[in-house]
Amino acid sequence: MSSIAIIDYEAGNLTSVLRAVRFLGFEATVTQDPDLILAADKVIFPGVGAAGSAMADLKRLGLNEVLNRIRERSTPLLGICLGTQIIFDFSEEDGGTVCLGLLPGRTRRFPLDLSENGEKLKIPHMGWNRVGLVKDHPVFRNVGPDQEFYFVHSYYPAPALESQVLGWTEYGLKFASIIGQGSLVAVQFHPEKSGRPGLNILKNFCTWDGSYA
Repeated sequence: MSSIAIIDYEAGNLTSVLRAVRFLGFEATVTQDPDLILAADKVIFPGVGAAGSAMADLKRLGLNEVLNRIRERSTPLLGICLGTQIIFDFSEEDGGTVCLGLLPGRTRRFPLDLSENGEKLKIPHMGWNRVGLVKDHPVFRNVGPDQEFYFVHSYYPAPALESQVLGWTEYGLKFASIIGQGSLVAVQFHPEKSGRPGLNILKNFCTWDGSYA
């Protein structure tokens, strides 16, 4: 069975991801150990919180370099929520934070005057919303157009290349909620908190070999 490492960079939300993976019948380890992470067949990069403190903790633990090596090796990597936002070059959070640069782009803040159909929307975006898939991908196999996923965020991914967008979500504006390139996939929502559709995504990732044309 594949070994799965869940990166612990003190950004929370690890237990629910671990429970979901184990519920699906896969073994996983929550770890800060660079050697264990680099030895894993697949890596999950979750997180909640702020970009600035997350990047500081990743650097303190040496995990920013580990993530770059994972990308170079084409090890399957799944970003979740904050773990999605900081894969880009830059985040507008905390007055501006230089991030990992695994993909070109930035993370933007929802406008304070965000509205839909004349009604002001709450920030953070919290709750269930649809994801419109625009490309086929092994990790999102059997994800239907009417399925909803659980979001909690005040910032959203803005990839530099639209070719890396696998799915969009509408919340006052249209934003990329699924991003992918090669062996990297990342979601702004929480699959571990999204019921059966989210578990389906996690299961697909745990059996994915990292190949994607």
